[in-house]
Amino acid sequence: MRDQLFLMKPGFVNAGLGPFYCGDSVSVEGMLGFFPELREKLAITYIEFPRPRQAIIDLIGAEHQSVPVLVLAEDSSVPESVKARFSADRRFIDDEKQIRQYLSLRHGLPVAG
Repeated sequence: MRDQLFLMKPGFVNAGLGPFYCGDSVSVEGMLGFFPELREKLAITYIEFPRPRQAIIDLIGAEHQSVPVLVLAEDSSVPESVKARFSADRRFIDDEKQIRQYLSLRHGLPVAG
């Protein structure tokens, strides 16, 4: 199983305003642009803005629907410098900087300066 990355689809409307994009998802998407080989190492899902976000709920519960979120494969090792969280017996990272740090360290890529 691969790590599962959830990013927000761009162009969403919130409370009748928009269209918007998720800045945190763009940051992670930028890393995928710099290192396209990551796309083959991750399962990536672009999710719609409205809640409930069932695909995420099914993995880590209704209380953790923020995006971006990286749900870690059971066999993924997490570097000590990365703060993974736990829910429903699954580890996940829901901070975009921590996601980028994890991806860099896990896959031997440069880290953000």
